[in-house]
Amino acid sequence: MQRVLNTAMKVAGVDSVVLIQGESGVGKSFFAKLIHRASKRRDGPFIRVDCAAIPESLIESELFGYEEGAFTGARARGKPGQFELAEGGTLFLDEVGDLPMKVQVKLLRFLEENELIRIGGTKARKLNVRVIAATQRNLENMVKEGQFRKDLFFRLNVVPLHIPPLRERVDDIPPLIHFFLRKFNRMCCTNKVIAPRAVDCLCRYPFPGNVRELSNLIERLVVLTPGDRIDVED
Repeated sequence: MQRVLNTAMKVAGVDSVVLIQGESGVGKSFFAKLIHRASKRRDGPFIRVDCAAIPESLIESELFGYEEGAFTGARARGKPGQFELAEGGTLFLDEVGDLPMKVQVKLLRFLEENELIRIGGTKARKLNVRVIAATQRNLENMVKEGQFRKDLFFRLNVVPLHIPPLRERVDDIPPLIHFFLRKFNRMCCTNKVIAPRAVDCLCRYPFPGNVRELSNLIERLVVLTPGDRIDVED
């Protein structure tokens, strides 16, 4: 994790594309924000797009925007996409492996030329946007299976950042427990403490949901534990 952090801080000083990989809940969006806040773009916008949450029929217009009359139901004056909204800042493409092939082509063009054309438009717009992408999927396997463009993979994979799952960094669990305990004690106006043997118990749990699961667990313990001491039984 120290190597991952050092790499993140180094790449924050430049505008290289970063591809953050790791299981769900390991903290990919946290590292994307960290890189943005440590960069010269810190005063610019940080726009996060969850590529898996937007319907395939809408994702192209959401990312690249559209001109007036581009399609039925389009706004009269058109609409800027997320790339344009991130001008001068960082666009974080979460779950980039879920992008449809048609959108992958347009993303590749932007990464190569730093320009885009809105849907229904003819004029290319030059933008100053830094791209950080993240995925829990294996993009190399997707390339072999024809589900992800090979040229786009190499264009995204300029600086790879792999965040290991929590079960592979057990030493991180105790400090994370106490970090979240302080956070939720403040939030809930409580003063809960956790017994050392309860911490040892949690260190033996594999946490399939990673840091997100640990955070949710500590919040639940702070809210539901009847006394001020959290123990193994809780």
